[in-house]
This record gives sequence, structure tokens and C-alpha cells, in this order.
Amino acid sequence: MININSIVPDFELDAYQNNEIKKIKLSDYKSKWVVLIFYPADFTFVCPTELEDATVHYEEIKKLGGEIMSISTDTAFAHKAWHDTSPAIGKIQYPMLADPTGNISRAFGTYIETEGLALRGTFIIDPDGVLKTIEIHDNNIGRSAKEMVRKLEAAKFVREHKGNVCPANWEPGKDVLTPGVDLIGKI
Repeated sequence: MININSIVPDFELDAYQNNEIKKIKLSDYKSKWVVLIFYPADFTFVCPTELEDATVHYEEIKKLGGEIMSISTDTAFAHKAWHDTSPAIGKIQYPMLADPTGNISRAFGTYIETEGLALRGTFIIDPDGVLKTIEIHDNNIGRSAKEMVRKLEAAKFVREHKGNVCPANWEPGKDVLTPGVDLIGKI
């Protein structure tokens, strides 16, 4: 499994985006923050609520220098069919990656061998390709894209402000901690 603060190996997958199926490499997004959203399967119940929620925050992510990519073990053709028939999924503009072999899901520790599906996992990768956050949980619990944005903001902040750390529930403009210098400082 890929660990925090390790380089994420490059990969290439088929993807559905903007009404076309194409190949996408992780390295195509070098110099951007990448948010990978693993989900179990197309045509399910919780998944469209999460992916639509991510769509609501997509412009925010892009303004932060990021890109969202969703990943399931479905094919790019299944993604297209879902996009064409679901009002929620029809709003998605970010790439929907296809991992039918489960190899990428395995690398990130989300693959369920007995089901051939991925757990819900969110991973934030910095512009140098280094993994900064991991969130994996049960498939019955939906995620919050608002929290995903907050984590990206915090990761971006500490990258740009060396020596500072973000306390619990930190948001831009709130107090940060500077270990060894100040107990609390505001930036």
C-alpha cells in the first residue's frame, strides 16, 4: 500500500470525461494537487451523492490548483452509461477513472478482494506526487466534499508555510501552530 509522504507511482487508466473515453496518466497532473476519490461501483445508492457533492466543490478544488479524479472498478464504458442516465452523475466534469483489474485500488489499499470493489477512499497527492492524506472507510458511510476541500486547504497551507501546522478543524484565516516558536500564531 502507498503510505503517507511517499511518492505515488505513476499509473495510466481509461477514463470517461467530457463525453469521451481517453487514457489518463497520473503524471499528466504533475504540478497540481490531485484528489483521488475511490468508490465501490457505478449505479449504486451512496456513490452518486458523494460524486455529486464533489462536483459542487470542483471549482473550489481547481482554484486551489487541484484536480479531482474518481475511481471505481467499473469500466469507462460503464462510467459513460451512468453519466448518460443519472442526473447527479451527469453533472460531473472531472475524470472518472476505470480500474477494472483492481490494481490501482490494491495499491491504495481500498480493494475488497472478495467483492472486486473498492472501499470509499479519498487521497490527496501534492504537486510533487507525494501522498499527503488518506481516508478509507466502510462503503455504507458517505463522505463530505466540504471536509475534502478543508483537508486540501490545510495540506496546501503547510506546504506553503513551512514550520506551521494546522490544528483540528483548521480553516484558512484561523489560528495555526508553530512548533518550537509560538504556541499559537495567526497567518
